[in-house]
Amino acid sequence: MREFVRPKVVVSRCLGFDHCRYNGNIINSSIVANLMEYVDFLPVCPEVEIGLGIPRDPLRIILENGEQRLVQPASGRDVTEAMETFCTDFLGSAGEIDGFILKYRSPSCGIKDVKVYPTTSFKSAVIGKTSGYFGSAVLKEFSYLPVEDEGRLRNARIKEHFMTRIFMLAAFRKVKSEGRMKDLVAFHTENKYLLMVYSQEELKKLGAIVANKEQETFQELVSEYERHLYRALSRPPRYTSIINVLMHAFGHFSERLSNQEKALFFGWIQKYRNGKVSLCPAISIIRSWAVRFEDQYLTNQTFFEPYPEGLMEVDPIDSHLREDLWK
Repeated sequence: MREFVRPKVVVSRCLGFDHCRYNGNIINSSIVANLMEYVDFLPVCPEVEIGLGIPRDPLRIILENGEQRLVQPASGRDVTEAMETFCTDFLGSAGEIDGFILKYRSPSCGIKDVKVYPTTSFKSAVIGKTSGYFGSAVLKEFSYLPVEDEGRLRNARIKEHFMTRIFMLAAFRKVKSEGRMKDLVAFHTENKYLLMVYSQEELKKLGAIVANKEQETFQELVSEYERHLYRALSRPPRYTSIINVLMHAFGHFSERLSNQEKALFFGWIQKYRNGKVSLCPAISIIRSWAVRFEDQYLTNQTFFEPYPEGLMEVDPIDSHLREDLWK
């Protein structure tokens, strides 16, 4: 079983850590709860950090003379400068972070779809959408990192992309701290197929960096490698890229398989291409062949296990554990 480096993730404190919502509530996020066993979280509530109490009158973003301001309508208090100072101080001292999970639509933490109002009046209608102040600062300062809110993470594809990235970046963080060329080579080798899924173009560049024809120092190499790694992971993979990697893996065994075995594999690939099944059957077949033929290279590929097995989930609609409607 693969050992995973624990990602360091900044999280909104109200997501299962403290009763710090404006109304004193706590948000029970199953996604955050599931990650707690595998992730080192750094909880933060920007609104509490700038001195607002629990409970407190809610904040809202208003457009004043063409400029967005963060205000507390009930008291008339403008906390824009206080929040900006906190964002600068906190993000500047957070250290190495692998990702962020922030509160959905919060005027402080939201990363999108945060309501903008024309005035502090409770009767005023929404005139636009934006990011919260802390969320906006995170997106600006850490645009290269996985940044999501708990609302978007309910989407299976977004969640899978997020988890793949934070665990790969955590592993790379360890490589940087070790400072050894052999660790960088091992990281690249084990992640080759996963990087191929994300970006063949960046994979070639990363391979050239690791080859180190110019005999550069580890620090020079790892900095350049890091930049291209962020670029490679910036967009979620397409299903066609996933199929391409599976076909590369199939090539390891193609001459040693029966026609019936090949037909079974190609059948599952076609069903996946047509959206009829998940990726699991085709991956399971490849992994079984890797064990059967003792292919250690494939067995070590993170493509087949990008994050801990305990975080893998079946859609509740498909699971046998769902509510028994036959009763």
